[in-house]
Amino acid sequence: MDTSTLTSRWDTALMRNYGTPPLELVSGSGATLTASDGREYLDLLGGIAVNSLGHAHPAVIDAVSRQVAELGHVSNLYVHPRVVELAERLESLLAVDQPVRSFFCNSGTEANEAAFKIARRTGRPRILAAENGFHGRTMGALAMTGQPAKRAPFEPMPAGVEFFPYGDIDALTTLVESAPDDTAAVIIEPLQGEGGVVEPPESFLSDVRALCTEHGVLMIVDEVQTGIARTGTMFASRKAGVVPDVITLAKGLGGGLPIGACLGIGAAGDLLTAGQHGTTFGGNPISCAAALAVLDTLESEDLVAHVDRLGKIIAAEIECVDHPLVDHVRGQGLLLGVVLTAPVAKAVEEAARGAGYLVGATTVDVVRLAPPLILTEQQVAEFVSALPGILDTVAQKESSS
Repeated sequence: MDTSTLTSRWDTALMRNYGTPPLELVSGSGATLTASDGREYLDLLGGIAVNSLGHAHPAVIDAVSRQVAELGHVSNLYVHPRVVELAERLESLLAVDQPVRSFFCNSGTEANEAAFKIARRTGRPRILAAENGFHGRTMGALAMTGQPAKRAPFEPMPAGVEFFPYGDIDALTTLVESAPDDTAAVIIEPLQGEGGVVEPPESFLSDVRALCTEHGVLMIVDEVQTGIARTGTMFASRKAGVVPDVITLAKGLGGGLPIGACLGIGAAGDLLTAGQHGTTFGGNPISCAAALAVLDTLESEDLVAHVDRLGKIIAAEIECVDHPLVDHVRGQGLLLGVVLTAPVAKAVEEAARGAGYLVGATTVDVVRLAPPLILTEQQVAEFVSALPGILDTVAQKESSS
């Protein structure tokens, strides 16, 4: 089957919410992907921060294969070992002095839906979320997403969500103190990934923690993209020294298999009671086995430290390229944003693909890098070496258009 035929079939058979993808990928190994025409690409986007161990990692293959042969699915009407092991493992990794309860689902948006409902269970109607934030595309998660263009086609949204400028503790304080007894929760990302890899001021998370504690407001931290070693630490919020009431996870947790988690810490873990929320596939033994394999591998291969070190190398080397299209690099670990001096991120994405590198244009002037955590220094060197040519291609097209 040739490429045009398969792409044409996609265009006819699938809904148009993703547009027509530019590439057909048929296999992967480590951080390398192979297209249907046999060409190889270095994966610097990782399925949007999902493929934490890259493609076809032996630990994930082994765990999933053994689990599907042993017990594939039981629903949440019954207990199985993997779901309990994963919940206990995450509690151990969080290392807080309060009990932690997990709710497993299939994605980040579902994890944030659960967080939304936990906030509602406080009996207070208001949820405060950050402008430019992204929490998912289902209706509750979308209502908390601070990007009006994504919400507008589906309004009216669930009521009660108000927004504040990301990183502005004074604005958030004013908002909370305008109606503290009505405020259920504040939801924030430790670093806005989808919004352009934007970092808040250094003390922001701890300031939010103090504000929430003062007024009895839940602090929900969306670590869907930043969690599970992505930023060079297991949880970005814990590195910032705060203990949220709720943490949501997904993406890298399953190493390519669909799993999300909403972790309730202390009293927040008891707000949802029997019959108030659910999911058919959440906590599926196969996805849980994959997640356990990911956590085992992160530990056995010391990938948290590797990510922290490699992220600093990439950022420094890209900035040393000293190309007029590169302003600076921001982000942490292997969640980096290359900030451009012109709104040509889509063109850079396309030129990089032409050179054999997959990156993502997260905003008009920011290229996001979220590669597999197993990326090597050699692969980084190859990309950095190719980057000037990629940017020159974009500059030449821009000057001729």
